[in-house]
Amino acid sequence: MKAWFATTRSDPELSTGALGERLAGDFLAAHGFKIVARNWRSPQDRRDEIDLVCRDGEILVFVEVKARSASALVPGYYTVDARKKKVLRRAATAYLRQLQPPPETFRLDVVEVTTHGEAKAEVRHFANVPLFAKHFRP
Repeated sequence: MKAWFATTRSDPELSTGALGERLAGDFLAAHGFKIVARNWRSPQDRRDEIDLVCRDGEILVFVEVKARSASALVPGYYTVDARKKKVLRRAATAYLRQLQPPPETFRLDVVEVTTHGEAKAEVRHFANVPLFAKHFRP
């Protein structure tokens, strides 16, 4: 897990989720990730969404962003439960099936953004969160 502290500018146009996704994208880009897609939706079911799709070298990374205030009862990482993973697996499979050829390696990362008031946020990156079976192929 990597942690990063960011200064946020109060932007009334951004919801907490949109601010979290922006900060997560900034964090990942600063750590060498290339952002391929933002808020990708499955053509089969528009409810299935992947917050960020990135490249970490040769690895395709699906990123779930969870933004919370510091006073939230449950940290964002723990809200990626079995039900959410099922939705993410379905969306990631749809994304992988559209790629020809599909990448050799892919994974799920969770980026948790915790806001501390209007001016400060903490970004935590949890890499390689279990999502796919060991020998999964799309």
